[in-house]
Amino acid sequence: MDIWIDTLNNASEADALAMLEGLYEHSPWVAQGSLSGRPFRSLAHLKRTFVEVVHHAGEQAQTALLLAHPELAGKAAIAKDLTASSLAEQTRSGLQSCSPEEYAAFHELNRQYRERFGWPFILAIGGPQGTGLSRKQILDTWKRRLGHHPASERAECLRQIHRIAELRLRERSNAYPGDGKQVMKWADDLAIYNDPVIEEGAGLQVLYLSDAHQACAHALSQWMIDCGFDSVTSDAVGNVIAVYEGDGDGMCPTLLTGSHFDTVRGGGRYDGRLGIFLAMQAVARKKALGQRWPFKFELIAFAEEEGQRFPSNFLSASALVGQWDNKWLDLVDQDGVRLADLMRQRGMDPDACSKIGRQSSDACGFIEIHIEQGPVLLEADLPLGVVSSINGSSRWFIEFMGTASHAGTTPMALRQDAACGAAEFALAVESRCASEPGLVGTVGMLEVPKGSINVIPGRCRFSLDLRAPYDEQRDRALSDLFESIEAICARRGLHYEAKQVTLANASPSSPHLQAQWERAVEQCGLPIFRLPSGAGHDAMRMAALFPQAMLFVRCGHGGISHNPLESVTDDDTQLAFDALWSFLENFSHG
Repeated sequence: MDIWIDTLNNASEADALAMLEGLYEHSPWVAQGSLSGRPFRSLAHLKRTFVEVVHHAGEQAQTALLLAHPELAGKAAIAKDLTASSLAEQTRSGLQSCSPEEYAAFHELNRQYRERFGWPFILAIGGPQGTGLSRKQILDTWKRRLGHHPASERAECLRQIHRIAELRLRERSNAYPGDGKQVMKWADDLAIYNDPVIEEGAGLQVLYLSDAHQACAHALSQWMIDCGFDSVTSDAVGNVIAVYEGDGDGMCPTLLTGSHFDTVRGGGRYDGRLGIFLAMQAVARKKALGQRWPFKFELIAFAEEEGQRFPSNFLSASALVGQWDNKWLDLVDQDGVRLADLMRQRGMDPDACSKIGRQSSDACGFIEIHIEQGPVLLEADLPLGVVSSINGSSRWFIEFMGTASHAGTTPMALRQDAACGAAEFALAVESRCASEPGLVGTVGMLEVPKGSINVIPGRCRFSLDLRAPYDEQRDRALSDLFESIEAICARRGLHYEAKQVTLANASPSSPHLQAQWERAVEQCGLPIFRLPSGAGHDAMRMAALFPQAMLFVRCGHGGISHNPLESVTDDDTQLAFDALWSFLENFSHG
């Protein structure tokens, strides 16, 4: 057990409170309430106890906690009337060195914020990596959060308070997240490779087989070699594959892991890549210890998952599980470049893509670590979650047809308004999907062809994206929604056409592998939290041959992903590494 935690567990109540003093600004009740949770198994367990104390304290105590925090660059800062911790934090971000003009700008933001929400703006100015945010980053965050709904902003402020306490606690306990910082450094270093984008700050755009994509592949290969992998190669579709041999006699099983390194247009630096870097760091540690696992550990940096350049996704994983379709070689990108031709330009053999499929006997399982890409873990105030299933999806394009007629002369009771029918259906999707946990549905596209302000819509095209952790659940909901379509059309005098564009089966996690993720999370001192993945991942394709299970890592900034604001913290990344290390050190192939 960590020495500092051991000391805290065995200290008198007075001494324990002294060890925790000042973690929460002018709010000793948080530390007092946490001590009933002793003995703490880890720092993560202690931090989780803080969260629970604040959560159960109620709205009045939480409001007092919010009000206990000083304004950034506010009157207390100018008067040097801050706690030692707040003074050090604001000084590191340069808030004690503002010009009079900058102080005036901060004063105005403080006024606007407090007028809107009723408490001071709260931000862990140490930032996701604990090194301090710049004044520009602070101002940008401030302005963005001014637009939040009050309930959402209140929750965000409480999360920021816990992050402030986390940063103070790690300094006090000397708990440096070295593995997490190395992972985030790789993410920062790889983010320098970017396809040309139209505007600054638009995020990453690393499309399949672009110059930036190839630079990423080269950098990953070199880093994998530096970490100590025994072999690093590229296959016919551009996957970078690194192998760390086991300590057996050649008969030991193989455990696969990995994720993708291509990005969406305007993406972030952790989507996919986080899982690659965590596995790299695990091998780097094992190599430094001069040890090997009793299994072969194979890391796959998938070259294509996002489907951003060519109109088909999961090209890389599909090839590895023997599901490559040679028709894909004739796909063209928006510039008219044919996939097969592009591969040849990159020195690759398109004909080999259909020949690299694995056999189910080649590995005993596939695991993937990924940012959640959603707000569930954030709302639960938990850094890690175990994925129970990757949702299956069914996507449709649907069109309602009614009668286009004059908006001024047609009585409301005699209209056949296709757009109103589509609106009614969108609400039916919302209602039906809200009725079952795990089920989600979206009408993401609505279009009135040749619509006019003074014409009742005679046609309306729209989309349906329906997802669920289990195919049966998805299909029941789909059947109900088509009954809704029939009823809407009958009632409104409409008719419709529908075309399914994609169908992806759900991929429930392997119970055996999921249980090992759960034990690894428990070993970190965290509660087990299970959730489905609403997004698709390489793991769902690899599941065609191998048992799969995933671990999710909390996303910041409201859980946003596929966006430059995509964020994780070094402490959460450290916990993800610790969970992976525990998984590997105790892995059983069954």
